[in-house]
Amino acid sequence: MLKTACLIFNPVAGQGNAEIDLARIRSILEPDIELEILLTSPDTNTEQMARQAIERGVEALIASGGDGTVSAVAEATITTGIPLGIIARGTANAFATALGIPLDLNAACETIRTGMTRKVDTALCNGKPMILLAGIGFEAETVEKADRATKDRLGMLAYVLAGLAQLREMERFAVEIETGDRVIRTEAVAVTVANVAPPTSILAQGPAGLVGDDGLLDITIVAPANVLGAIAVSYNLLSTALSGEASLRDDVGYLRSDRVRITTDPPQKVVVDGEILGTTPIEVSCLPGALTIFVPFIEEPAPVEKLEGLPNLEIEPKELG
Repeated sequence: MLKTACLIFNPVAGQGNAEIDLARIRSILEPDIELEILLTSPDTNTEQMARQAIERGVEALIASGGDGTVSAVAEATITTGIPLGIIARGTANAFATALGIPLDLNAACETIRTGMTRKVDTALCNGKPMILLAGIGFEAETVEKADRATKDRLGMLAYVLAGLAQLREMERFAVEIETGDRVIRTEAVAVTVANVAPPTSILAQGPAGLVGDDGLLDITIVAPANVLGAIAVSYNLLSTALSGEASLRDDVGYLRSDRVRITTDPPQKVVVDGEILGTTPIEVSCLPGALTIFVPFIEEPAPVEKLEGLPNLEIEPKELG
């Protein structure tokens, strides 16, 4: 049973009352767990705050805020074996949703209090820790267009509106995807490399049912020919996410690999865990079981692979050794 933990709490996350939220967290956890409570601010380095807590010998870390807070604390705990609890209070709460961690504050606290943990994968994208996904092309452009003020005001609707605006400027680009054993060349409007992703990250949902502890990355290639095709693909990928059945559309492809290098022509913007990283090329490698999370047990289906139907598809085997 967990006895002590450091709670890193973002008081400006989400749209709720931070004081009430913190009081509820304490009322549930503190009867059993001695909490060290640290509040983030615009001037603090959340990852460094978490690393310092680990250096002090903390038994567990708890991140309470949005995906930015969770990602920063998670980066500090990668490969340490220190368990991480998540109390999601942000706009998207993508990581918690992807792992089946309850978004209800009371239930999230109970998940931590009961002490069940699971080792999940993380990844490195161009050397930067990645817990969710890297989006190339359409997804990166959409995230960039969803400004902070709009997200604070409209929540997830801000991403939907930004995506609709981005449809008008959608263009295909040439892409080369190099894994350990082959090189795949095709065209796309979006390529997503996911460690895990919630159903709302529809551009990662080609295979459906992404697995968080299989030691593999899920790569989804989306290649609609026009705006109407993009709308149809979006609806299809949302359906696959909700049904758990992989997409069968010709303009959607997917595969799995433990590492991948992606180049594009022309260079495309890249977003990693909700933040713009730069432009292609990128190299992503999986870090199997690198993160220990307080999480309820969930059984996840294994994804499959499909590349047939993508435009101008070429697959070239690589010589091993």
